[in-house]
Amino acid sequence: MRILALDPGTKRIGVALSDETKTIAQPLEWIPAEPFAQFLDRLKQLLIEKEVDLVLIGLPRNMDGTFGPAAQKAEAFAAAVRAAITVPILMRDERLTSLQANKIMIQGGVRRQKRKDKVDKMAAALLLQSYLDAGV
Repeated sequence: MRILALDPGTKRIGVALSDETKTIAQPLEWIPAEPFAQFLDRLKQLLIEKEVDLVLIGLPRNMDGTFGPAAQKAEAFAAAVRAAITVPILMRDERLTSLQANKIMIQGGVRRQKRKDKVDKMAAALLLQSYLDAGV
C-alpha cells in the first residue's frame, strides 16, 4: 500500500505518491482543481490504481504557525475530499513547499514554463517526503 499526497491550489492540485515501502516520494501529476467533480473522479481512480491506504493533504499555515485564509481553504478542501472517499485523510503543514520546489527546479536549470507545469506535483512530493522522513 502507498501514500498519496495532495497539494491543493486554486488552479491545480499537485499529486505525489510514495513507493510501496513508504520510503520515497515521487511527483506523479497535477489535476485541474475545477471542475471539482472531475478532480474527485481522477482521485478515486488513482486511489484504486495505486493501492493507496492514506491521503496526505497539505495545510498551508502562516509562518508564525497560525491558520490563515489559505489554511481554511485547505481544510474545506479536505472536508470535501473526506466526504467523497473512504481512504483515511491526514493533513500536514506544508509551509514553503512550493517555494522549495521552485528553488530546486531553478538550481536544476528547469526553464520557467516547465517549472509552471511541475511545481504543483513537486510541492506535493516535498510534502510527502517530509512526512515519510518524519516516520510518523
